[in-house]
Amino acid sequence: MQKNPIVPFILIMAFGIGLIFFLSIQGVDKKEEIAAGHEEGAEGGKAETAEFDPEVAKGKCISCHGGDLKGSVGPALAGTSLSKEEITKTIVNGKGSGMPAGLLPEDQAAQMADYILSLK
Repeated sequence: MQKNPIVPFILIMAFGIGLIFFLSIQGVDKKEEIAAGHEEGAEGGKAETAEFDPEVAKGKCISCHGGDLKGSVGPALAGTSLSKEEITKTIVNGKGSGMPAGLLPEDQAAQMADYILSLK
């Protein structure tokens, strides 16, 4: 008598479906608590913002602006003629379909603009 090789897969699938159902019920019960946690983060309550690190911030830019930020798919940032306000506004709001908004928290956008302006 041979064992059916598909039985373990059916058992794993049934366990997975049961686990997903259980976890979704748990999430429904705690939706107010989860929402309150997100609101605190948005209002600056308990959430802490990370300190500005130019190398970490630069890591979000190099895919489009190149490793030395002298241009690639996106325009060169090093030696730009834009003002600090224009750079900050672009970091926060994005620009067109090429530059996405919100790559850095708003409180770090001005610091990133200062860093960009320091590049030669």
